[in-house]
Amino acid sequence: MPIPDNLRYTEEHEWILETGDGNVRIGITDYAQDQLGDIVFVELPDPGRAVAKGDVIAEIESTKSVGEVYAPFAASVAAINEAAKARPELVNQDPYGEGWLVELSTTEALPEGLLDAAAYSALID
Repeated sequence: MPIPDNLRYTEEHEWILETGDGNVRIGITDYAQDQLGDIVFVELPDPGRAVAKGDVIAEIESTKSVGEVYAPFAASVAAINEAAKARPELVNQDPYGEGWLVELSTTEALPEGLLDAAAYSALID
């Protein structure tokens, strides 16, 4: 399974990409989408919503179960991926690209404890 080097990861199987404009883009990893199976529904928050670290920022329903995506830090929702909401299969087909879920806006640095690609690979092995 691909694990891009340019991303950071959580132990809950989310990936985080700094977009360079004060926002971070969040999605679930290839491993997570594979474990969920065929994704049939994605629920995303309203843009502008304030979130605290650990808040649920997305719910993903598959034919097997429901998964939650958590905010890795306090922020506000800057954008959501309307395409993934309309076509949940994008999360299965391209989890690191068109299947992203939420962009958060924060003025703080990424928190300590996020995993790099090697550490995430070790986690799922």
